[in-house]
Amino acid sequence: MKAYELLFFVDPTSNEETRAGVMKRIEVAITTDGGAVDSVEDWGKRKLAYEIDHLTEGDYTLINFHADPSQIAELDRVLRISDAVKRHMIVARTDKD
Repeated sequence: MKAYELLFFVDPTSNEETRAGVMKRIEVAITTDGGAVDSVEDWGKRKLAYEIDHLTEGDYTLINFHADPSQIAELDRVLRISDAVKRHMIVARTDKD
């Protein structure tokens, strides 16, 4: 298992049910083949550097997790098809392996 970090943001006006649904989909995608979520940090609302989909703010969440490298493509696919997630980035963490 390798260590990864996922940073994503959703529309700050979305409700808690939408955010919980996104978190559940992410958790299922990570833990399906034996991955584990290490920590979840809610960064809250932050100003965007530039406007994305007519938004100037985003509600950010940072997730540190361990997963098999083959799971990353599936997680990326899940995040791309989710309408609630506006942008995301998955980065390998060599310092946490």
